[in-house]
Amino acid sequence: MDRVRKRRHKHTEAAELDVTPFMNLMIVLVPVLLLSMVFTHTTVIDLNFPASDASGAPIDPEAVHLEVAVFDDKLVVADGRGGVIKTVPTTDAGHDFAELTLVMQELKRRMPEKEDITVLLEKDTDYQTLVSVMDRVRSYPTVQALEVVQAELFPVISLGDVAVAAVGEKRS
Repeated sequence: MDRVRKRRHKHTEAAELDVTPFMNLMIVLVPVLLLSMVFTHTTVIDLNFPASDASGAPIDPEAVHLEVAVFDDKLVVADGRGGVIKTVPTTDAGHDFAELTLVMQELKRRMPEKEDITVLLEKDTDYQTLVSVMDRVRSYPTVQALEVVQAELFPVISLGDVAVAAVGEKRS
């Protein structure tokens, strides 16, 4: 019995804990995780809402007022005086935003000084469609000096209701 008690006392010695490998791992892991972290960027888009028709301001027939009307089954690009420039039908995947971008690029080539455009929406247009249309008429990605940058199209965006200002009809 004496031997058993002595043996128990021998094994009660505490072993020394070596935390150096764990500390080395943390020294490497923390900066790597901090460098790979993605920060959320919130972008605010300034909008100019169109004035009401009751203002009585005369419409200059020489000026072109670009409009993009968003319908469930198509996007209509018009000149604001009743002329339809291009109708972009939807595809199986939804609205054809790539085609809208090409139309906006062509309009910008023809009118480089023009900066404003009006986006007309149906009553039940969802928010994501609105944001996608606004992104496509505001800018498009292009490559300059081996970098992808956003080239400006029509950054001054006004919103309106497609039922009030029907695209393709003359305004009174």
